[in-house]
Amino acid sequence: MSKQRVKFTFLDDLVKQPIIYRLGQSFDIVTNIRRADVREDMGWVVLELDGDDADIQRGLDWVSAIGVRIDPVSGDVVEG
Repeated sequence: MSKQRVKFTFLDDLVKQPIIYRLGQSFDIVTNIRRADVREDMGWVVLELDGDDADIQRGLDWVSAIGVRIDPVSGDVVEG
């Protein structure tokens, strides 16, 4: 099992789709939302992803392919 922290940025109609749910279900990844700001026309979310390295990479490739911007995050974004 591996952990990775990433920031997803959603624009337009992507913000209304269940992308995080589908990421967890389709790629056997546990998603933990650490911080988020979602509005009607855009949003971002900082996620902690737990799973096998290969599953996480396949999931991130899929998220990127559908148009979500992915940025790496280091450190803990929420203390405690």
